[in-house]
Amino acid sequence: RNSIAKMAIYRFRISFEDFDDVVREIDIKTNQTFEDLHRAIHRSTGYNADKSSSFYVSTDNWIKGDEIALLPNQRKIDNGVTLMENAKLSSFIEDPHQKFYYIYNFERPFDFHVELIKIILENDPNIEYPFLVKSIGEAPKIIDKNNMGSFAATAAAASTDFDFLNEMDFVPEDT
Repeated sequence: RNSIAKMAIYRFRISFEDFDDVVREIDIKTNQTFEDLHRAIHRSTGYNADKSSSFYVSTDNWIKGDEIALLPNQRKIDNGVTLMENAKLSSFIEDPHQKFYYIYNFERPFDFHVELIKIILENDPNIEYPFLVKSIGEAPKIIDKNNMGSFAATAAAASTDFDFLNEMDFVPEDT
């Protein structure tokens, strides 16, 4: 086990399909998994990573191919879907500009474009990977209906003339 072995790094650009001014760039080791990438993305968006989500190997035109899933439903499991935690990034990169279509949280999905933009031949020993290289724009806020339910009910009771749910489209960040 050679601790000073050099490891190549992939740099991915991740952008929201519907908010293309929100971009993240993440450096990650080639032997890390899609789950590592998924969790790194949501450390940068602030979203809860423990939601059913999938990467799809995709064409240049974002046509979805093979699925790589986190917390898949039973039908996907029965169909033998590849699991993120078992899937090394390097096993699915066939192209120096490999693209993955990525759906976060099938219950309330956000769609992302994930594109390999650079291969760095050796990792920096002072950096812990995955590493957020660039963060542009703020990720849209998510209203978690499970957490909001009791809050919404009490606020609505306290002020019946206040159209609470319409006011809830954008919530200030938790402080």
